[in-house]
Amino acid sequence: MNIFVANLEYSIQEDDLNNLFGGFGEVENVTIIKDKFSGRSKGFGFVEMPNDEEAMAAIDQLNESEQKGRNIVVKKARPKDE
Repeated sequence: MNIFVANLEYSIQEDDLNNLFGGFGEVENVTIIKDKFSGRSKGFGFVEMPNDEEAMAAIDQLNESEQKGRNIVVKKARPKDE
């Protein structure tokens, strides 16, 4: 399952998200979206987890949880428009 994570504090790194979601199960990939000019985080990203049950547990537990002073938004990512 591909999970959308938003309202991230700009200093959060991909390793931080990997550790956070790794507490719920296997994490395949973590991507924090960055500005192509400055390289600074845009405050959102995606986490891929192969097991849907583990992914849903992570969504349920982490949505609106406080991480580094911000309440993050965690939900199932919508598919890209073709």
